[in-house]
Amino acid sequence: MLELAEGLRDRGFDVTVATTYPEYNLDNEQRNIKYPEFTEENQIKVIRIKTLPHHNVNFIIRGISQISMPYIFENKIKKYLKKAEIIIVYSPPMPLAMLGAKLKKNFNAKFLLNVQDIFPQNAIDLGVLKNPLLIKFFKDMERNAYIDADLIFVHSEGNLNFLKMNHPDIATKFIVLHNWIDTKQFERLSRTNKYRKLYNIEDKFIILFAGVMGLSQGLDFVIELAEKVRDLKDLVFLFVGDGMERTKLQDLARAKNLNNVIFKPFVSKEEYPYLVKDCDVGLVSLSSKNKTPVVPGKILGYMAAKLPVLAFLNRESDGHIIIKQANCGFSCIHGDIQKAEDLVREIYKNKISLSTYGKNGYNYLVNNFERKICIQKLIEKF
Repeated sequence: MLELAEGLRDRGFDVTVATTYPEYNLDNEQRNIKYPEFTEENQIKVIRIKTLPHHNVNFIIRGISQISMPYIFENKIKKYLKKAEIIIVYSPPMPLAMLGAKLKKNFNAKFLLNVQDIFPQNAIDLGVLKNPLLIKFFKDMERNAYIDADLIFVHSEGNLNFLKMNHPDIATKFIVLHNWIDTKQFERLSRTNKYRKLYNIEDKFIILFAGVMGLSQGLDFVIELAEKVRDLKDLVFLFVGDGMERTKLQDLARAKNLNNVIFKPFVSKEEYPYLVKDCDVGLVSLSSKNKTPVVPGKILGYMAAKLPVLAFLNRESDGHIIIKQANCGFSCIHGDIQKAEDLVREIYKNKISLSTYGKNGYNYLVNNFERKICIQKLIEKF
């Protein structure tokens, strides 16, 4: 979303971003920064809004927080913004789409909805949402959001087909807009070994998972896999990030006495490219409980860094197709422990040839998912 704001600014748009106050997914230095409620940064106006807790809390509190967000956001946006012609909302959280519809009416603007995860279906699939009344409540919210939006963007063909099939009467509103990444942050960047030294793993073959460790990722499967390949003495699984499942995963690795699993806290956006460059393989994971075609955004980050991708994804994920088309790595169905073990051993055995997969991924990314290409497509829809 930062890159979208910058891309629109560079094309002459007057951009205001309304976002939650930064409290989560921060490195230690960022935690000590105090941000103003309203500021202008690099010609982009930013409204940072304090809300109820919505990370690393139980699902009831998270639900209450998300439902309250539109009302909290509306008051702050009205305070600082008097005019808008285009409203862009990312979902999740889906309740913010309610605000998009209201601002559309207030400002006589166009409302564009970018759907990253298909909610509430993903919550139903994961077993988080079970109550029939709540399911109906959120499905009605989803339906109203799609009706109110002028255009709805999804990030893959599979997501497009899924939503068209479930909402045939408004099928023309759904359009593919691939997620993108700015490759500049990785250009002319080589391995520094900074994080290898910092984490004391200089001589290791590193498989990196960087990001949120939640229920959707199904990372207990990766811990099980680490136990299967513990005989590969110089191979380690490096988890960098946080999330509701992190403590559980650490306890599981400790109970199995796994020396090949390492947990570290988030690194900043600026430091992330250096972390990735120091690793050998980029890992993504999505539990097979997911039944929608979601594509993990981390795949693009690894491709931009010319890092081969290892993916354990639900059968429906379009990530399998992207990895195959780009020839940038390996994937299998999440939960197939024998296949996953075979892939890790194959990667480890043929690690000298991994750079080819990394280059393939980068070339595919530049031609299909580069920021300028995707933002230009978005502007054409304006």
